[in-house]
Amino acid sequence: MTNQNTLRDQALALHALHVPGRPLVLPNAWDAASARLAEDAGAAAVATTSAGLAWALGVPDGDRLDRDRALAAVARIASAVAVPVSADIETGFAQDPEGVADTVRAVLAAGAAGVNIEDALYGGEGVLRPVAEQAERIAAAREAADTEGVPLFVNARIDTFLRDAGGLDAALERAAAFRAAGADGIFVPGVVEPGTVKELVDGIDGPLNVLVGPGAPPVAELAALGVARVSAGSTVALAAYAVARRAARELLDTGTYGALTGGLDYGELNALLGQGS
Repeated sequence: MTNQNTLRDQALALHALHVPGRPLVLPNAWDAASARLAEDAGAAAVATTSAGLAWALGVPDGDRLDRDRALAAVARIASAVAVPVSADIETGFAQDPEGVADTVRAVLAAGAAGVNIEDALYGGEGVLRPVAEQAERIAAAREAADTEGVPLFVNARIDTFLRDAGGLDAALERAAAFRAAGADGIFVPGVVEPGTVKELVDGIDGPLNVLVGPGAPPVAELAALGVARVSAGSTVALAAYAVARRAARELLDTGTYGALTGGLDYGELNALLGQGS
């Protein structure tokens, strides 16, 4: 387990990696192997994808995975890499701010130096949590980490675009409230159009994180707009599972193996996971 001094250093390093114009690029991981591959490819930090992690554990994404199983997976990922780890904790695995604080303490115990906390609602009325309520949850996360002496990077996710719930003005309002509550960065998935990204960069007092995938502008273009963090989210996991489905269908339908072409070398991956163990 990462000790508090090391975790504090990793959290400070994670903060320093959020530079507008020179973004932290994150090919999100969902298990120890994908995390080691990201680190080996040169990732300066590893972020988990809640979707990929949930799928790997046989659960749908969207607040369906329990905290203990999720953070056990985060702990395995954190122990597999030397770089800072940011944990996607969905809406906080809790009903109230006190529960979010408990989650953050568990995140620190798992060895993660950052978190994503989203403002979406799953079930019940509305698609987004009210601004004031979400700000209280972020403040609770901030206080819990500060009390533990770790400058946890709190990345507040805003789903106005992703869930068609207000757009730019609502995103900026939420960003201001969440920053005031103690968020270090703002994550606005669902938008990669350069003009809108630039408006978000200019309108948010803090580093902006965007979600990318096929069809999004290249990292260099996003960097030129002032983006500070670029996340692949669930797209790497989805691509990996697409290979798994193609291979299964081909093997069962035609008895051939073309989908398996280009796979990693067994010895190479085995050796990579053996390093430092």
